[in-house]
Amino acid sequence: MGRLTAFLFAAFAAAGITSSAHAQDATGLQKLATLDQSKAWQGVGRLNLGGTGFCTGTLIAPDQVLTAAHCLFDASTGIRMDDADIEFLAGWRAGRAAAYRGVRQSVVHAGYVYKGRENVDRVSSDIALIQLDQPIRHPSITPFETGNQARQGQELQVVSYAKDRAEAPSIQQTCHVLAKDPGVYVTSCDVDFGASGAPVFVMEDGKARIMSVVSAKAEWNTRKVSLTVGVEDRLSELLDQMERSDGVFTRAKPQTNRLTFKSGLQPSGARFVKP
Repeated sequence: MGRLTAFLFAAFAAAGITSSAHAQDATGLQKLATLDQSKAWQGVGRLNLGGTGFCTGTLIAPDQVLTAAHCLFDASTGIRMDDADIEFLAGWRAGRAAAYRGVRQSVVHAGYVYKGRENVDRVSSDIALIQLDQPIRHPSITPFETGNQARQGQELQVVSYAKDRAEAPSIQQTCHVLAKDPGVYVTSCDVDFGASGAPVFVMEDGKARIMSVVSAKAEWNTRKVSLTVGVEDRLSELLDQMERSDGVFTRAKPQTNRLTFKSGLQPSGARFVKP
């Protein structure tokens, strides 16, 4: 197939916009508008980013939230956001959260370097881990476990906040892995601005486990698809980084990390955008 950068010809990092939400649309997205609908997903929350926008994040431990690396950079300046300007709103719905937390520290994957809206060289490293200023210990808010790699064709679910659905999460009950490369998945999951960092779940032993996080949205041959970053190997690296951190982030050094697709997915008509 050639390098991933030849496959992707447009990318723009942006957080979502607060607006009203529709109950359901043609993609199968369902708004989790009531407590009963959303209670199993309270560990998914909205990350407010210094008043400039938002992303989606997911609790994986009482004091740890998984999201996309590009969410932690100011899109207009390219500068890492101050952790003090980030807030996690667990289970945010209808103007209230099940828990509100600030951020003690955050780390981005060592291979990730933010180079602006049109750069997609680092998609496979577009993942970050946040340590909250206080653990969330509430019986209704359960951290999610992480899963293993997904196979091509495997059924997925995604829960996210996004443009026009910023006041409550929405779930897409069924989407699939269309293609995969080491650490990167192309899926049929429908995402929009604000969904960056959203958890993509696989069902294992009756439990929803996080397989990847959303990095980019796309249109491929007029079909909406998304690019997601696998959690399996990268999470252990992020945890190691956090253990070595003193609470002050350091910028990652550039690394060579080229990707090629071997799935037969054709590049015609592809347009990727960071949501």
